[in-house]
Amino acid sequence: MEQDILQKLDAQEKKIDEVYRSVERMRKYFLWTLVVTVAVIVLPLIGLVFAIPQFLSLYNSLGSF
Repeated sequence: MEQDILQKLDAQEKKIDEVYRSVERMRKYFLWTLVVTVAVIVLPLIGLVFAIPQFLSLYNSLGSF
């Protein structure tokens, strides 16, 4: 009876370790998804904050001729 319980505990421990590895892998995927999202969306928006005023000043200076 005691051997059976120890075997079940061993099996559960192995399954818990597998779940932990899987969760850590998913955490890394989510982290990299966040990094890529920031690089693709947020950084161009920050660039537009600087580019739009320059474009408008160029557009206004050309329109005054």
